[in-house]
Amino acid sequence: MARIMRAIEITTPGGPDVLKLRERPKPKPGYGEVLIRVAYAGVNRPDALQRAGSYAPPPDASDLPGLEASGIIEEVGQGVLGWSPSDPVCALLPGGGYAEYVTAPASHCLPVPSGMPLGEAACLPETYFTVWTNVFMRGGLRAGETFLVHGGTSGIGTTAIQLAHAFGARVFATAGSDEKARFCERLGAEKGLNYRSEDFVTFLRDAGGADLILDMVGGDYIRRNLRALKDDGRLVFIAFLGGPKAEINFAEIMVRRLTVTGSTLRPQSVAAKAAIAEALRKNVWPLLEIGRIGPVMDQVFDLADAADAHRALEAEHIGKIVLRVGGDG
Repeated sequence: MARIMRAIEITTPGGPDVLKLRERPKPKPGYGEVLIRVAYAGVNRPDALQRAGSYAPPPDASDLPGLEASGIIEEVGQGVLGWSPSDPVCALLPGGGYAEYVTAPASHCLPVPSGMPLGEAACLPETYFTVWTNVFMRGGLRAGETFLVHGGTSGIGTTAIQLAHAFGARVFATAGSDEKARFCERLGAEKGLNYRSEDFVTFLRDAGGADLILDMVGGDYIRRNLRALKDDGRLVFIAFLGGPKAEINFAEIMVRRLTVTGSTLRPQSVAAKAAIAEALRKNVWPLLEIGRIGPVMDQVFDLADAADAHRALEAEHIGKIVLRVGGDG
């Protein structure tokens, strides 16, 4: 059995060209872990932040990028129940997905939905874990409420629109063009808003305000989000592409009883992520099984072309980008 694998290393902090194909020792699963022979690996913005040197992996995680993957379990570590070698899985990873093999806590693995290609399954963990924990667990979205997500055609956005719509919310989304706004509507948004030509604050206030906003922009959106919320509304941050700072009037938050919160997924405990995985298995995986919801794919790149995948990630795209590592064979 081979002890060496191909993997993509971040050779130094910088642009996409710092991603290089290298050989690494094949990892071994520890207690409670499985070893996955990777078929496809998802490409996400945290990977680009790590590549640029602004998002260090946790101390006990692989230094290789890659926070989600699909593939076949090759080996199970001690203490693992419910999984066996040859099982197809998709998994949330603390890192290391850009490689032919990766270890993951068994409790962070989920079965590949019936009939779903492994390439699509690799798109599920990072976005579905993020959306479920922030929109439903932290944000408390309920049927009948009004929900706004920014970046509606991103991997997070396309997932949030579908899930919020499937669970009975009234959904709105912002996007960077009329074409993208219409795409959001095809996914289940009542209205897609082109942020270059439409003011989401005015629109949401005319529509009665948002109960919940999921924001990855920050910057000058922070104050605008507060104005777009109805009284008792909730604002959840998951990223700050426009910057993490703004001057706001906290009296407005107090008087209107607004809730402002946020989270990042990667630093959370193994137990916390396991609880999210179990909630997804119970509440979301049945919808994936029947095709009610599903990942939106943009492009697939070979592992050796990880730099090109990052360029695509940082350019205009709709949905998810993945790396083909071992493929479906």
